[in-house]
Amino acid sequence: MDVQLYVYDLSQGLARSLSLQFLGTQIDAVYHTSIVIDNIEYYFGQGVQTCRAGSTHHGAPMEKILLGQTQLPLEVILEYLESLKTVYTAESYDLFLHNCNNFSNDFAMFLVGKGIPDHITSLPQTVLNTPFGQMLKPRLEAMMRPMVQAPTPVSGAVNPAATVSPKPVPVSAADAALAQATGHVNSVTKIQDVDRLLTIAKDRCAIVFFTSATCGPCKIMYQPYDDLAAEVGSKCVFLKIDFSFADASIGTRYPNVRATPTFITYIRGQQRDEWSGVDPRQLRSNVEMLVNEAFPAHPHLSKSVPTLLKQSQRPITYTKVPPLDKVVAKMGDVGKDPAVSDIVAFINNKERFGAMEAPLTKLPKFAEFLRKSTTTLPPDLLFTSLDLLRVTLTDVRVAGFFAEEHAGATGTPATISHVLDHVNGLGETAPYALRLTTLHLACNLFNTPLFIPHLLSPPLSSALITLLTTALLDDKHPALKASALSLAMNIASSNHKIRMKKHANANLSSPSTAPGSELDEAEQVELLASLLEILGVEEEWNEVKKMAVICTGWLVYVAGMGGEVRDLWRVVDALGTVRRLEGKTAEDRMVVREVVSLLEV
Repeated sequence: MDVQLYVYDLSQGLARSLSLQFLGTQIDAVYHTSIVIDNIEYYFGQGVQTCRAGSTHHGAPMEKILLGQTQLPLEVILEYLESLKTVYTAESYDLFLHNCNNFSNDFAMFLVGKGIPDHITSLPQTVLNTPFGQMLKPRLEAMMRPMVQAPTPVSGAVNPAATVSPKPVPVSAADAALAQATGHVNSVTKIQDVDRLLTIAKDRCAIVFFTSATCGPCKIMYQPYDDLAAEVGSKCVFLKIDFSFADASIGTRYPNVRATPTFITYIRGQQRDEWSGVDPRQLRSNVEMLVNEAFPAHPHLSKSVPTLLKQSQRPITYTKVPPLDKVVAKMGDVGKDPAVSDIVAFINNKERFGAMEAPLTKLPKFAEFLRKSTTTLPPDLLFTSLDLLRVTLTDVRVAGFFAEEHAGATGTPATISHVLDHVNGLGETAPYALRLTTLHLACNLFNTPLFIPHLLSPPLSSALITLLTTALLDDKHPALKASALSLAMNIASSNHKIRMKKHANANLSSPSTAPGSELDEAEQVELLASLLEILGVEEEWNEVKKMAVICTGWLVYVAGMGGEVRDLWRVVDALGTVRRLEGKTAEDRMVVREVVSLLEV
């Protein structure tokens, strides 16, 4: 999609003709800008606002600049835009420090990897540097605020989310056949169609309704039967056979059906029950029992584990800002890179004044510096550049940029992948400071939901698991183990949320409703094995053990009954390991008891 910058002159030409006279310097326009994607205009005034392109109250733009193209899906763009709303609120608007041009610059940086023209973003400072600029500042602010913070015109109102098309989901031939056969009643007249539909239902259940055109009572069952087919969805195939029109071969297949209405059920390819009569309540009861047998509820769902489930699932992040001058000094000549001074200025501005007075720097240059630093800095000093990255990732704008880096929704974030692979590649030779900083950096990646799909999928998931499992088993450095547990909490929590969404959507037949992918099961097993090893160490209860128990609970809760995760916890006697733990507080002991109840299944 093309990304355009719409440029407006709020002064309607007056700035060009009068600025030299009043300010002593020439100003071509009082700039207002917005970003336009797919004929929708995004701008900042009364918070983040949207409208059809060109329909704002500012009239026609004086210029339209093509910034580039983005391959990012609209749903990803809108999710990033949602994060910007925490920075660009109506109350935070400031004509000189935090305005529409700052918003356009940040948004453009995410979309195309570069900001808007410097002469636009530097205009406020140009005005303030003049003899009368500071004096006129309050008056200009009061005069312009009603104009820039006007509501979106009703005629141009648009909801960008409504334009998002569902993601195309690859569907196999079997899935397509199932989708066509379920959710409604299949009226069949040929034995071949009966066999085809029962074959589709061989891994679930099916029910056949025998009727006839001359059976008046049968008609009472038609609507309840149709309703059940729609309710049950893809779990059961519903067939209806009218003997008045069916081939004789069907009667030969079912010689015992002598009255209508008659119902016959199947479960996993085997005939189960048969009954006759007009009773909608019996029909519903029998179908519910059939579906529950074919798709039994996970036994964990019947367990009471409120203490485990109420544990905070907010990502654990490391936000402390180190003495930046000392960090840069340790880099030596490498620290003289302009990207370093830019990012340090960004961090300092954010620390002193908050995000509203910390416009984004040139993030692509910073990303290039980070990748280059793995070769220009020795391993014992590499932590300095990664510490700058760690700090900046606490800003949702920066985290969003590094999550995508314009690789598309399925691309791997290049800089993060490069950094993690480099540190993991050093293996046991990686210095302690570098390992600790990388763990903290990895935790901060969870600061934006845009990163989650990447972090739970290879190659980033594999890199994270390698990083944290190595640290979890390091008995020489307690801080490494505690930091690795923080990363494990973030991973297990994100994985748990996706798993629970899948169970909540279990009755939906459309594959497009899938909430995302869980961590690969082999990686879940590797993580769980490391956690159980920590829990098996004979030492007093501490915060590390508590975190490990919570992570274990999140990983095993509603895990597949026939999966590798359950196989592992049974083979290594996880039940015995957790049962021997003795928490200090009542809540600690309750968490242990609840996880034990899950492992008993």
